[in-house]
Amino acid sequence: MLMLLPGGGLGMNPTMDDMNLIQAQRHLVRDIGEEIDLEIGPGDDDPSFANTPLLGGPSQEPSAEEQGESKQMSMVSEIPNADQDILKAQPAKRKKKVVKRWREEWADTYKWAYVDVKEGTARIFCSVCKEYGRKHRRNPYGNEGSRNMQMSALEEHNNSLLHKEALRLQMASKDKIVVDKPIYVKALMSKTAGSIIEAALKRDPHEAEFIQSVQEAVHALERVIAKNPHYVNIMERLLEPERMIIFRVPWVDDRGETHVNRGFRVHFNQALGPCRGGIRFHPKMNLSVAKFLGFQQTLKNALSPYKLGGAAGGSDFDPKGKSDNEIMRFCQSFMNEIYRYFGTDKIWLSIVYFQDLPSEEMGVGIREMGFLFGQYRRLAGNFQGSFTGPRIFWSGSSLRTEATAYGLVFFARLILAELNKDVKGLRCVVSGYGKIAMHVLEKLVAVGALPITVSDSKGYLVDEDGFDYMKISFLRDLKSQQRSLRDYSKTYARSKYYDEAKPWNERCDFAIPCGSQNEIDQADAINLVNSGCRILVEGSNMPCTPEAVDVLKKANVIIAPAMAAGAGGVVAGEIELNHECNVMHWSPEDFESKLQEAMKQTFHRALKAADDFGYQKESPEALLHGAVISAFLTIAQAMTDQGCV
Repeated sequence: MLMLLPGGGLGMNPTMDDMNLIQAQRHLVRDIGEEIDLEIGPGDDDPSFANTPLLGGPSQEPSAEEQGESKQMSMVSEIPNADQDILKAQPAKRKKKVVKRWREEWADTYKWAYVDVKEGTARIFCSVCKEYGRKHRRNPYGNEGSRNMQMSALEEHNNSLLHKEALRLQMASKDKIVVDKPIYVKALMSKTAGSIIEAALKRDPHEAEFIQSVQEAVHALERVIAKNPHYVNIMERLLEPERMIIFRVPWVDDRGETHVNRGFRVHFNQALGPCRGGIRFHPKMNLSVAKFLGFQQTLKNALSPYKLGGAAGGSDFDPKGKSDNEIMRFCQSFMNEIYRYFGTDKIWLSIVYFQDLPSEEMGVGIREMGFLFGQYRRLAGNFQGSFTGPRIFWSGSSLRTEATAYGLVFFARLILAELNKDVKGLRCVVSGYGKIAMHVLEKLVAVGALPITVSDSKGYLVDEDGFDYMKISFLRDLKSQQRSLRDYSKTYARSKYYDEAKPWNERCDFAIPCGSQNEIDQADAINLVNSGCRILVEGSNMPCTPEAVDVLKKANVIIAPAMAAGAGGVVAGEIELNHECNVMHWSPEDFESKLQEAMKQTFHRALKAADDFGYQKESPEALLHGAVISAFLTIAQAMTDQGCV
């Protein structure tokens, strides 16, 4: 009996059993239980692959199986012509089409595998190897008669050298500790101002995020310090937090395994009152980030109409992929540790801490806040009145996240009004996919703007028609169902998702980054300028690197700093704590009216401070420097009045 090679692969190069680098972008369609057709037909092999050199791989001799197939081909060529004609006349037997389900156990065992459609046919690819795809003469990802073919193919790839090397590099990149990261130091005209940064660098040389935020503040305060050298000592005291707490957070996962994370709480400055700030759960959370967030929050609270101190904190715990029970156990352990410093014998201090009114920072939402407060209530033995914010969270009436996002849009409108422009019809690029970003989209649609992008850690989504309320609702559904942004494009054809990319090259009139710190680097800033962006409203703390800020200022792009534009959350927090004004009985119109008035005060306070020190309101540095100046002068006056404490 004669055996014909599948796909008619005459003269196939044996190196086709190796790995090949492919550059095509892939879309994740890995749904458990989804039926996928993995049938292999003729022509699936890539003829050009035979001539592609391997990456760093030595040439291999043909396997015994391939040598046997070569001999069979020789036998075919030796058959008499008449017999060959008979063979050709016989119709080729078509393989029965097999439809097989993606098994749940495969997803559990091989977490790197996902299904993608390539040339109209579903295939299984590897997310660890990324650009690398598998190409074989006998495609191991198809059903070639064997019910175990897919499983064996997954096992084969799992044991391949390429996969193991890619996995090793991936783990190495996650575990890599950057200790010698160069810190970009801006040139200062004043030697006195430069000495402040020099002292901070000497004391905390490896805290890149904190040093960056200090540089931005000192750069904005050059003219202030030049007029009054007394402020040098004030600044030096301000840059050292009043209290830094670092503690371990042990917790047990659902499998009974013990883990240990690190917790932080930084009370930065209380000269204006009890310090308040957010809690962040993120793998990259460290003391430098906690100090930078606390410093920014201190200035933000001082600039807002409600004068308060600043704080920040959190943990390097990653809530993604964790069950509710795991998150609950972590939050309870976190509160157990922090409660050691704010016990029932220190009631006043505990009120100070919880007047932080921890906001829903990155990785912390209503669920996490509920678990934290529940454990605190259990330890304290009472329902602290100073925990009013979370009490409102339980009722579902809190407007903190809406207030922060709406305030960003109101601030953008104030800038546009100064330029005699209307927000209606303007294209806006938004980054992020969290609560702040989604509420920004919502308010942009309400005021008539055209938001066109959102982004996550893997790429960004652009909709040329712009988002509307129905599309925003669909985006929220995708997030609640833990589905990818890529699925949006399946419903709205005019949209597109770009892997491993940022939205800053999309044509826009203004931008609102709502992701994380330093998400916009120098190249991104150049893309923004070339895309027509003329206003950047910082929705996240310190979203631009120093190099990016320099590019934007040289291009006359107006930058609205987060400490001014993001003051809406501070306003909402104060209203929530105000027992005379119960926000649960406020109408949305009343609340927005109060929020707009507060943002207007913050805006004009920043412009006035800038004008007092010679920055024209048309200057791209006016808001950026004016906000810091106004906040610092408020804090400095309080610190001077209270003496050296």
